[in-house]
Amino acid sequence: MTNPLDYSGKTVLVIGGTSGIGNGIAHGFRMAGAKVLVTGTRGSAGEYPDSDMEGLAFHSLDVSDRDALDAFEWPETLDVVVLCQGIARYGREEFTREGWDAVMEVNLDSLLDCANATRQKLADTGGSLLIISSIGGYRGLVGNPAYGASKAGAISMVKSLGVAFAAEGIRVNGIAPGYVHTKINDAFLSDEKTQKHIISTTPRGRLGLPEDMAGAALFLASPLADYVVGQTISVDGGLSVAS
Repeated sequence: MTNPLDYSGKTVLVIGGTSGIGNGIAHGFRMAGAKVLVTGTRGSAGEYPDSDMEGLAFHSLDVSDRDALDAFEWPETLDVVVLCQGIARYGREEFTREGWDAVMEVNLDSLLDCANATRQKLADTGGSLLIISSIGGYRGLVGNPAYGASKAGAISMVKSLGVAFAAEGIRVNGIAPGYVHTKINDAFLSDEKTQKHIISTTPRGRLGLPEDMAGAALFLASPLADYVVGQTISVDGGLSVAS
């Protein structure tokens, strides 16, 4: 009997896979047998000394630069594409037009750009597109209106692309992570009081880990989820249903 979670012979691309959640998802697919390619904005894999890049093929790509996206050499074959790019601006920068635009370019605009760029390749293989958003897309974020709005938009995009791409054999789904201590949210999760509060209000009793998101990604991209289309799964230790 074939293991539905065996990705041997499959090619997976993780946009934003050099650190944090994206890196955890990339290694999840790698350990399941896939050939995994990741992108990041720096020039080489060696410029990510704090990340685990072993076994991953690195390509430099700034998704906020549409000329770079147009010139990017996408892999010849793609079975799974994971869109995990994301930034946030702190110190109320997202209330300015400059901060708002910077976040939207990466967190929302580039999702559609990458989806359109890989659409035909995924159609050729009957592949899956996964969009990583955040439970912040369902909540009010006092200091990060652009981040929250972009993630809400990403959740909506999963629904729209799920419907639009299904007839081509592409399944589009998403993951909304809860609190995972990564570089993007170190500004507030490094605060011990804040971290303790989050853990105390999370039914699972801990922060999330990148590998928690990898498990959901492996399922959603597999034949086990063949009838799952346009859905975003919250992987947050129960936080969103407890508060």
